[in-house]
Formats: sequence, structure tokens, C-alpha cells
Amino acid sequence: MELTKYTHATVVLEQDGTTLVIDPGTFTPEAADLAGAAAAVLITHEHADHFDVDAVRAGLDTNPSLVVRGPATIVEQLGDHDGRVAAVGAGDAFEVGPFSVQVFGEEHAVIHRDIPTIANVGYLVNGAVFHPGDAYLEPGVPVQTLLLPTSGPWTSTAAAVDYVRSVAPERAVQIHEVMLSDLGQQSTARFLGSDGLGPVPVLILPAGGSITV
Repeated sequence: MELTKYTHATVVLEQDGTTLVIDPGTFTPEAADLAGAAAAVLITHEHADHFDVDAVRAGLDTNPSLVVRGPATIVEQLGDHDGRVAAVGAGDAFEVGPFSVQVFGEEHAVIHRDIPTIANVGYLVNGAVFHPGDAYLEPGVPVQTLLLPTSGPWTSTAAAVDYVRSVAPERAVQIHEVMLSDLGQQSTARFLGSDGLGPVPVLILPAGGSITV
């Protein structure tokens, strides 16, 4: 399986000629094209940097086989498109082509007590790659590749270190990075990785960069 990192939270997984897109958001210029070419789009939560409504709607219009999964608020915004858009929550599992997906978690991390929390789910794909959305979700099962958020109004270096230690992945790949400069990304990766306080290195992939997972 090949993992390609796009800007911020958007990740594409490819296997056997089939692609799955997680969180095509408004910070990702290619969001509409990625959604239109995918077998499935998975949305962790409704914030625009993870969910470009217009891009996903365009993908549904241009690709009649595209399915979309996410919290119930995603269905409310897109409509069900004859069942192609459906809500998922913690404990759900489903398959799309060569991909098996398990769903974890319930809520976005707290930003501030004055901001209501919203639904947020994480996805474990093929028992290998875990995208937690905007939360330090611990799936409680082995994870080979953890997609690790490194910036945002809810993130915390101390909590992130403890999160990586608890999940104990074989590798960590940075996501959710746009609030950090290049120097900030390198510094954060050192803190969270095995050169600092974490158990494994944190890999920084440029937008469009790929690895085999």
C-alpha cells in the first residue's frame, strides 16, 4: 500500500490501482481532483481544513462510484446521494475495494471551554495506517503507521509525546502541519520523535511525497 501526503491533513492511500482519500480539506488545492478519482473519501470531522464540502460534492457528481463516510454532520451537509454518503461512528467497520476500515473515537479535542466540541472519528486502514483526525485518539490495537498531528489550536507537545508513546506505532508521519514553519516542523519532529521524547522517528513528508506502508 502506498501513502501519499498532501497539504495539512489530506492523505491518499493506493492499493491495486484503487485510491482512498482521507480528509480532503480546503487547505489542499488538489482536493476536488483527489475526491473525483477515489473509490472512497473518509472524513474525520466537519472542520473545513479536513472537509472541503464543494470538493467532495464535485467528486460525488463526477464519479458515480465514489462513496463517502464520516460523522453524521457530513451526511447532513452533502445529502445521502442514494446511500453513497453514510455516517459512521466508533466500532463500525466496512470495506471499499482492497481497503478494510475500522472506525474509532467520538469527539474532537478540546480547543477551549468556550468552543463546543464536535464529532470526530479516526480511521484504521488495512490494520496498518491510523488517521486520528483532530484528537489524540488511541485505537487500542497495534498501529504500524500513525499519522501524527503536529500543529493546531488544540495540540500540545506534552500530550503528543504521551500519545505517541501510548499508541506505540512502528512509525509516525507528520500531518496537520500548516501552522508550523519549516524550522518549527523540524523542531517538533525532534521533540516528538526518537531524537527527543518519542519512541520512533517522526517522518516529515512534503506535499505529494509518498512512502510504502
